[in-house]
Amino acid sequence: MITLTNITKTYAQSSYAAVNDVSLTVREGTTVALIGPSGCGKTTLLRMLNRLVDPSSGKIEIDGRDIAQSDPVEHRRGIGYVIQQVGLFPHMTIAENIGAVPSLLGWDRKKTLRRVEELFDIVGLDAGEFARRYPKQLSGGQQQRVGVARALAADPPVLLMDEPFGAIDPIARARLQDELKLILSKVSKTVIVVTHDLDEAIKLGDGVAILREGRLIQYETPEAILSHPADEFVEDFVGADRAVRRLSLFRVSDVMTRGGLQVAGSRSIAASLNLREALSQMISHDVDELSVTVDGAVGGFITKKAIMTV
Repeated sequence: MITLTNITKTYAQSSYAAVNDVSLTVREGTTVALIGPSGCGKTTLLRMLNRLVDPSSGKIEIDGRDIAQSDPVEHRRGIGYVIQQVGLFPHMTIAENIGAVPSLLGWDRKKTLRRVEELFDIVGLDAGEFARRYPKQLSGGQQQRVGVARALAADPPVLLMDEPFGAIDPIARARLQDELKLILSKVSKTVIVVTHDLDEAIKLGDGVAILREGRLIQYETPEAILSHPADEFVEDFVGADRAVRRLSLFRVSDVMTRGGLQVAGSRSIAASLNLREALSQMISHDVDELSVTVDGAVGGFITKKAIMTV
C-alpha cells in the first residue's frame, strides 16, 4: 500500500507549490491514474514516489515504511519505473536490457536468464526472435513492451508509469493499453500511472486522481468521477460526453440478453467489448440491435435500449 500524507513540493524559483498538500492512499494490487492539465503536478508527484525529487513537506510511505529513510538508489532498484521515452540502453541487447536490474541486484546468471525468458512471455514477445536484437531494431510499441518488462524484471511490488504510451500512435496505444491490463492481471502490482488521456485513465485505473494547480481535486473510481464530478472544473475536464465515456466501464456481457439465434444479416459484437464500442457500432450501421458472440459463437443479443439503461 502507498500512502501520501500532506505532500507539498515547492521550488525556490517559483511563487507557487508544484504539489500542494496532497494526501491519498493507493491500495495494494490496484492501479491509480494521475491526470490533470499540464503543470498540475502529476509527474512531480510520481517522481517523488521514486525519490527523484524529495517533498518539501509531508510523508510518503510504502507498506508502512517512510521512503525518506531509505537510500535513494536502493529505493529505486526496488520500484519499477516506465517512462514515455522508454530509455532502453542502446548498446545492450533486449535480453540484457530486461536483465539489467536483476544483475545490479546481484542475481546469479541462471536466475536472471530464467526471469528474462518469463518476462518475454508475459509481455508477448518471442524470446527467440527478440532476445538478441538491439532497441533500434524494434518498433516503438515493441520498445515500450520491453520497457514494461524491464520495469517488472526484479518483481517489484510497485510500478510507476509516466505517460508510458504518450509517444505511440492511437491504434498501437489502444492495443498496448489492453496488453498492459492483461499483464497486470497476471502479476500482483500496485501501479501509479501518469497520463493526460482521460480515456486511458478510465481504462487503466481502479481509481482516478484529478489534480489542478498542484492540488488533488477528486480521487474516486472512474465510474464515480464520471457520474458525480466533484465541481465545475472536474465536470469540464471529463467533458460533456462523460455519459458516453462511462459506457466504456461496462462490458457487452453485462447487459446482453442471452440465448437466441443470430438474425440473418445482423451485425455482431464480442461479449468482451465495452458498451461504448457497442453503441458506436449501432450508430455507424444504423441498427438498434447487435448479435453477441461468446467464444466465437452467437450467445445472445444486445439492444440500444439496454445500453441506455446503464
